[in-house]
Amino acid sequence: MQDRNVPARHADMTDPALSADPWLRDLSPELVAHLQAMSLRRRLRDGERLYARGDAAEGLYGVVRGRIRLSVPTPNGREVLFVLFEPGSWFGEVSMFDGEPRPQDAHAIGDSEILLLPRLRFLALLDEHPELYRGFTRLLCRKLRTVLDYVEDALTLPLAARLGKRLLQLAQVYGVDEADGRLIDLALPQDDLASMLGATRQSVSKELKAWEQQGWIGLRYRHVVVRDEAALARMVARASGLPEP
Repeated sequence: MQDRNVPARHADMTDPALSADPWLRDLSPELVAHLQAMSLRRRLRDGERLYARGDAAEGLYGVVRGRIRLSVPTPNGREVLFVLFEPGSWFGEVSMFDGEPRPQDAHAIGDSEILLLPRLRFLALLDEHPELYRGFTRLLCRKLRTVLDYVEDALTLPLAARLGKRLLQLAQVYGVDEADGRLIDLALPQDDLASMLGATRQSVSKELKAWEQQGWIGLRYRHVVVRDEAALARMVARASGLPEP
């Protein structure tokens, strides 16, 4: 089997995965170069698995190209989609610190390329540069806040508000302006939207079709166009008990 790990030391220093995340932007160019020299690149085909739930922690990952989805299977055969990582995102740091197995499955969306910093090199880098702990603390706190936000939404908001909030977030991250609205430039089957929210496909489809009739969104094959962000934001605010924007 061909080894897909490639040394990264000759990579372009402008790669998003080497500089886009805030914890890296604060580092010196020399330390970023050192991080690069310690890392490997791995190429993944569309749908290829990076790791499975229960696998030992191999290393810290940064997305250079493509996207990575984290999900978990459920006993009834469904899949719960946790998060999507785009270029510039780093993930896998929790298992780097506690040494526990991976809690989700990770697969590529589209042909992808990742940066891999093996765990032993990661730990050695922390020993050599303890200032990195400050950056990782921010990274972990940011992700913890996101998780807590999702949990709060699941416990307090109706499905329509959770779905509207998620579409607005996705439009902010992946949005591409078009003549008829803001296209979420991400393959987004309704099954995936439902699994993100812990809902059924039928209930999500019902909301989306109603919003399409109201002119808030447009539906394309595996894609959503947000046509009236203000209307969606007002609906989310009302359901959340917040002042309308």
